[in-house]
Amino acid sequence: MLIEIKVPSVGESVTEALLAQWFKSDGDPVKKDEPLFVIETDKVTLEVVAEADGVLKIKVAEGETVAIGAVVGTLDSEGAVQTAATPAVEQAQAAQTAASTPSEPATPVAAEKAPAAPAVELAEPLLPQPEPVSEQSLPPSKTSSQLAPSVRRLVAEKNLDPALIPGTGPGGRITKGDVVLYLESGHPVVSATMANQTEVPAAAQAPVDKQPAKTITAEERISKKPMSPIRQRIAARLLEAKHSTAMLTTFNEIDMTNLMAIRKQYKETFKQKYGVNLGMMSFFIKACVEALKEQPQINAFIDGKDFIEHHYYHIGVAVGSERGLVVPVLRHADKLSFAGLEQAIVDYVKKIQENRLEISDLEGGTFTISNGGVYGSLLSTPILNTPQSAILGMHKIEKRPVVIDDEIVIRTMMYVALSYDHRIVDGREAVTFLKRIKEFIENPERMMMEI
Repeated sequence: MLIEIKVPSVGESVTEALLAQWFKSDGDPVKKDEPLFVIETDKVTLEVVAEADGVLKIKVAEGETVAIGAVVGTLDSEGAVQTAATPAVEQAQAAQTAASTPSEPATPVAAEKAPAAPAVELAEPLLPQPEPVSEQSLPPSKTSSQLAPSVRRLVAEKNLDPALIPGTGPGGRITKGDVVLYLESGHPVVSATMANQTEVPAAAQAPVDKQPAKTITAEERISKKPMSPIRQRIAARLLEAKHSTAMLTTFNEIDMTNLMAIRKQYKETFKQKYGVNLGMMSFFIKACVEALKEQPQINAFIDGKDFIEHHYYHIGVAVGSERGLVVPVLRHADKLSFAGLEQAIVDYVKKIQENRLEISDLEGGTFTISNGGVYGSLLSTPILNTPQSAILGMHKIEKRPVVIDDEIVIRTMMYVALSYDHRIVDGREAVTFLKRIKEFIENPERMMMEI
């Protein structure tokens, strides 16, 4: 029975998607729930799995743009049954043949060739096999059988060893871009065969040494590849925010010493009780919610000539992924506990890594927090996530000398930035909002006691 493989719907507003990568080749057997391919839209990246066991027939090559609901391949479930049954049938036939055939003494010639080797030993290699870099010893994403067809062709053309190429695709799989980047970075070209071989005699290497291959300098190397749909969407949104808002940024710095001490004191107990780590993000979300309640215009946006105020708090948390920046939304963050916030963040990160994020996970945010500090950013001006009117930027935590009670002391500090739409938020409200966050973070017990 043939089962059609269709591009799934990911939202009402999405009509087409890019078939980014096939994880299997045409004719490969697949099992139910095994990943087949990845699609990219202008909002999300989604991994599509097999609905049943079968043999794959690819109809649309990777890199093609397809409509939602389009058939990109088929699964032959009957072929899977036959393929699975063939080894068992062959083994049964071989056993029956061996049982019905009388054993005969070995001839003198055979005895001369293998005088002390029992018959079962003939299945073993006669020569010692090299240990390094065999497909069996590599992770699934590094074996040539697990590479996408286009990647496999490029690896074969360039005579590369997949074990040496870092994979950035889902599950660590190697993409075509990874191979191109590997070649452009100036790494030596080492084939899988060369990696498996022992030392080669100098005489065999002499011709290569005498005539080295012509190399291209780093300044001459270029690469050109189309932007993914999600990257195009990010670019359009950022440009729209710059052109359609009166964006301004105000800064402050926060003494993180007390918060870091509380986390250190309770992190083990918190982890044992709730099963998640006590991170900083939950404290900042709580602080933002309390500050938004006091400055409601920051939790609003402009619709034509009207202000739309939200009386709920859907906080977006910007997360950098391999394919671009996404902002999943924590709905009704004011009603979630510290553990609830941390668990929701962990769940979203897992969905992003597994390409299971849905468009509904990204919609409806009223305020956004972006933590550039995880990448080492000391200070930045975050761009608005339109149509929201403000975004908070967190930055690197580091020890700095500060003045407290006329004395210079070492404290753990962080710069924070609030970018806001000046059409709806005045400087007084923006500065007050940021100062309120500073007060909550520097005295985290106030949030815990809700005062």
